[in-house]
Amino acid sequence: MFRKILIANRGEIAVRIIRACREMNIRTVAVYSEADREALHTQLADESICIGPAQPSESYLNMERMISTAIAVGADAIHPGFGFLSENPRFVELCEKYQIVFIGPTSELIQKMGNKSEAKNTMKQAGIPIVPGTEEPVYLAEEALKEAKRIGFPIMIKAALGGGGKGMRIARDEAEFSPQFHIAQEESLNAFGDDTMYLERYIQDPRHVEVQIMADRYGNVVHLGERDCSIQRRHQKMIEESPCPALSLELRKVMSDTAVCAAKAVGYENAGTIEFLLDKSGEFFFMEMNTRIQVEHPVSEMVSGFDLIREQIRVAQGMRLSVEQADISLRGHAIECRINAEDPVHNFMPCPGTIENLHLPGGNGVRMDSAVYKGYSIPPYYDSMIAKIIVHDRDRESAVKKMISTLEELRIDGIQTNLEFQYDILNHPDFQKGKFTTDFISSHYGM
Repeated sequence: MFRKILIANRGEIAVRIIRACREMNIRTVAVYSEADREALHTQLADESICIGPAQPSESYLNMERMISTAIAVGADAIHPGFGFLSENPRFVELCEKYQIVFIGPTSELIQKMGNKSEAKNTMKQAGIPIVPGTEEPVYLAEEALKEAKRIGFPIMIKAALGGGGKGMRIARDEAEFSPQFHIAQEESLNAFGDDTMYLERYIQDPRHVEVQIMADRYGNVVHLGERDCSIQRRHQKMIEESPCPALSLELRKVMSDTAVCAAKAVGYENAGTIEFLLDKSGEFFFMEMNTRIQVEHPVSEMVSGFDLIREQIRVAQGMRLSVEQADISLRGHAIECRINAEDPVHNFMPCPGTIENLHLPGGNGVRMDSAVYKGYSIPPYYDSMIAKIIVHDRDRESAVKKMISTLEELRIDGIQTNLEFQYDILNHPDFQKGKFTTDFISSHYGM
């Protein structure tokens, strides 16, 4: 059993992991940058260690410093949360080298599924439906254009090691292709230090549907149903829900079974997500696999009653899954809204600052995952998400009403947030009818 876990992250996910460890009687070590000295996760953990300056490259992304800190405090394991080092195979290799358990999949699996081009080829070999695209990575615009003509326009240009919507551009015709390719490649270099790209046919007006899976090292895999993540801006998710309002019972079973098959095909271990694009005809295609816990994991927890963070820790200790598929019963409907410190009126510009007044609603079926408090100063160096609101009710209509009521009660003063924008989406007739695709925000709001 783990005695002590170092949490290689910050913000609400660090707080979420600390709380799960408390329930399991495992001591926690928080790491923080100089900008996060007063952050909530540093106050809740059993130990807190400063690991460097505010810039992520000097603190939360500093692999050597993270490992040396874990060794110094005697941590048995490291939980990476999401973002930062969570999908970095080199970091996992360092954990393995120094005999520190990485709470997640192996470095080999992260490498295999983190490279989107290789992941697609792996899924194709396993018989999983994929979007037509390049089978080998591309580096030069000229060679990429030849492939684009072969696949057919419109084309989605993607960073092979990308994530979070970075390094992605759409070229609708040949004239747009080279400029968009160069922009995506430069963004990939800046965000991931890698210029490897791949192409795939752009599916017009799809829904983004993902299946949450959990696997142990003994080949057991279960799913917790699907999440609809179609409400997104520039590939950044804003609202997620489960179940997807567009799926029939038959299609839901096929998609979930396909996700389990995909995880088994690669010998996956720990929490992961299989992401699909669902077109208007009801066909779905493998898009990518996230080899970590995701921001929106509470949606699946609310409909299943299953604690994914605790199960991650159990599986990392070598235990078998605590449940079989027959034990998992999905009930009701859950919705999550991401509250960001940003100004939608001014192109969603990040708005760091001090929270002067705060009221986080609660009550039956309302969950708040956050790391902010009254008087807390949000630093300008990290992701702008400051809270996640998750509601659960007996059906989608009731869940939408509960979320609207919760947003009406929520108060965050002193900074700009996207709260009113989220409220407007929840009240939009098309959203309330469940009639939306990934272009919902761009088509209705021009953003």
